[in-house]
Amino acid sequence: MARTEISRIGRQAALDRLFEGSGYANAQPVPVERRGAACTAHKLLLEGCDFDLVYTPLKHLGYKAVLCVLGELYAALREPDSLSVALGLSKRFCFEDVAALWEGMLAACREHGVKRLGLTLNPSVNGLCISLAACGAQKRTVLEKVPAARNRDLLCLSGHLGAAYMGLHVLEREKVSFTGTGEQPDLSPYKAVLASYLSPEIKPGLIGRFIEADILPSRGCFLTRGLGEAVLRLVRDTGFGAKVYLEKIPISSQTFAMAEEIDMDVVTAAMNGGDDYKFLFTVPIEKHDAFRKEFHDFEVIGHLAQPDVGAVLVTPEGAELPIHAL
Repeated sequence: MARTEISRIGRQAALDRLFEGSGYANAQPVPVERRGAACTAHKLLLEGCDFDLVYTPLKHLGYKAVLCVLGELYAALREPDSLSVALGLSKRFCFEDVAALWEGMLAACREHGVKRLGLTLNPSVNGLCISLAACGAQKRTVLEKVPAARNRDLLCLSGHLGAAYMGLHVLEREKVSFTGTGEQPDLSPYKAVLASYLSPEIKPGLIGRFIEADILPSRGCFLTRGLGEAVLRLVRDTGFGAKVYLEKIPISSQTFAMAEEIDMDVVTAAMNGGDDYKFLFTVPIEKHDAFRKEFHDFEVIGHLAQPDVGAVLVTPEGAELPIHAL
C-alpha cells in the first residue's frame, strides 16, 4: 500500500483532500454553543490507553471515537449538531492512515445527522491522540417536560453488558500470541464479542422515540466504564440511592461462554468492564407499563432509592452488596 507523508503534501492540502466529496466544509473551529438548550461533550482518546492499533482498524476506531462523544449528548437528551476533531499524529502516520480514520468518523457523523464538522491536524511525539468536542441541542419545550428525579424511578438499560470487555480480552490474548509466533489467529469463534468492542452501535432515533412516546427520562448515563460507574454517577447527580438487581442485568450467552473460557466473573465484566456503549436512563415509575410496551430493547434492572441506601447490587438471595467502580 502506498504511503503519502503528510509533510510532503502539506497540512492544508491534506485537510482539503479529507473533506473533498464528504458533503462537509471544514469549520475551524466548530462553534460551541453554551447557552440555553445546548449541551457540549468532550472526549480525549490516547493510543496505548484508550485503544491499541495492533488490533483496532483505523476506520473502526474513527467510527467508535465519534460515538463515544455523541453518546454523552444522547444521554442528556440532546440531538447532535456539530463536532470538532483534533488529531495529534506522530511521524509514523501517513495520509492514508488519517484517511481511513476519517472515513469512519464521517460515517458516524452522517448516520447521526451531524451538521457541522471541523478537523485539525497537529504533530504528536507519542502515537495517536484524538480529541473530540461535540455540541447538541434540544427544543426547550421538550426539556421543560423533563421530570425531576424521584425515589423509585426505574433504572432502564438499553442492552447487554460485558460483551465488549470480553472482546477486549480476546484481542489482548491473541495479541500476545501473535507477537510471539507471528501467526494470524483465528478469531471467527468470537465474532459477537469482538463486534461489541470494535464496532459498537447507537441507534440515532432514540431521543425521538422518547419524545413520541411522551416518556422523558429524568437522568441518563452513557456507559463507557461499566455499569457500576454509571450507577454511582446517577447516585451522585440525583442525590438518591440506587438498587440494581443482579438477575435483571442482561448478559448475552456469548459473554457467559467467554467469561467461562477465561475464568472470569461475568458480573465483574458487566459492572466494571467498560466500552459497552449502552444507555442507563431513570424513568418515572408511573411510566412503567408504557415504557415496557414501547421500549422492548430496554431492560428494567432496578430503581432509585432513599439516599441512605447508597448504591447496591441486590442478589437473588436478597443480599445487598455495595457497588464500586474500578
